[in-house]
Amino acid sequence: MSRTVDALAAHASRTRWGDLPPAVQHHARLVLLDTIGVMLAGSLQPEVVQLRRALLARGTVDGEATLVCSPPVRTDVRTAALLNGIAGRSVELCEGHRFVSCQAGVQVLPAVLSVGERMRSSGAELLTALVVGYDVGVRLGAGLVARPRAHQNGQTAMLGAIAAGARLRGLDAAGIGRAMRIGAPLVLVPSYSHTVAGATALNVAGGMSGFNGTLAAELVAAGFTGRDGAVEEALAELVGDGFDPAPVTEELGTRWEITRNHFRLRACCNPIYSALDALEAALADLSPKPAEVARIDVETYAFASVMNDPSPANYFASKYSLPHAAAALVLLGHAGYQAFTADKVANPAFAALRQKVSIREDPAFSAAVPRLKPARVTLTLVDGRSSTHVVESARGDFQNPHPESALRAKFRELAGLVLSSDGVSKLEAAVDRAHEWRDTDEMFGVIRTYGAG
Repeated sequence: MSRTVDALAAHASRTRWGDLPPAVQHHARLVLLDTIGVMLAGSLQPEVVQLRRALLARGTVDGEATLVCSPPVRTDVRTAALLNGIAGRSVELCEGHRFVSCQAGVQVLPAVLSVGERMRSSGAELLTALVVGYDVGVRLGAGLVARPRAHQNGQTAMLGAIAAGARLRGLDAAGIGRAMRIGAPLVLVPSYSHTVAGATALNVAGGMSGFNGTLAAELVAAGFTGRDGAVEEALAELVGDGFDPAPVTEELGTRWEITRNHFRLRACCNPIYSALDALEAALADLSPKPAEVARIDVETYAFASVMNDPSPANYFASKYSLPHAAAALVLLGHAGYQAFTADKVANPAFAALRQKVSIREDPAFSAAVPRLKPARVTLTLVDGRSSTHVVESARGDFQNPHPESALRAKFRELAGLVLSSDGVSKLEAAVDRAHEWRDTDEMFGVIRTYGAG
């Protein structure tokens, strides 16, 4: 089974920017743009701000890597990767894979930025590391039989971050494989139970992917070793319930997993997106005022049906509450960043509408997953009128992607929380030519110059 890790390590080592088709290169830049915007917005979350202050007060300033925040403080490589990863996870707007539970972009990129900045890597090198790290994380996730409650933060995406970081540190295929095996005991065990409880510790697990992505290559250099079958054992027996190597190397080097992702325009958990699409259609049919809504009945697949808390504990829990997201559509007309803030959770109008949402599993819908992720929503008004819509799979999948203009509008909104309007435009332009960068200064220089401070 260790041949699987060796194949991934060789893939991570040998792939060059010029090997990637133009469509893959373009998509990698979109993932970079989207994830940078999400990190900037996440850097404003109160717990992220407080942790940043605490770690910087005790750690190294003017170090080798830069925080994606304003002002963009330099610190040590591992602290930068940790904080950037936590920030990117905290607002639930990071992209993810369509078929495998893996948010690889936001867990691989922090290691890529930190190690790449230290090594003065070019933009083409950074983007290539992002693509191959994404591939490693998703492909291992495809082989993993995940446990029902296990959240993917800090699991196979961490191994993707380790592969990307080791590549940028200049390790060859054998060294990357060794780094991945050393990383196997570092894989984490976060739970989906954290989400509905509003436990933001879940985001730390995501940040640890970047941290360990910077650490593993250093452990290789120091002489640490890993057991040959460590990755397979960890996934099959320790954090998972089995591991099938067959899908891991399927079309390796010809199918690029980063292109099979979904981008999120809503600041809530992706499994409830189909229900929100259906509710949007019903609202468009009936155009009700909030007071005219009598009930919202949702039928969906099993995993989405448990996100049913009508009284989320805090802003983070609200992102995993379909009743709250539905109330946001009724009251605000959207479920974006501003729909999941503490003031919205406490708002009496939101609380009243959340109580009108009923959710149950449809076993036929559950059987269609993962090919489809369906939902049926019936909106009923107090005057008796109703509208029912079925959505088989949400907008934003690679099969039904959002237009690029919508992704860029999302980036501008999120980056605009931190940067001036000129800074947003200049950062967007810089990322569009990321493959031409000499190094990361071409991005961080914009944030440094145009940040709100």
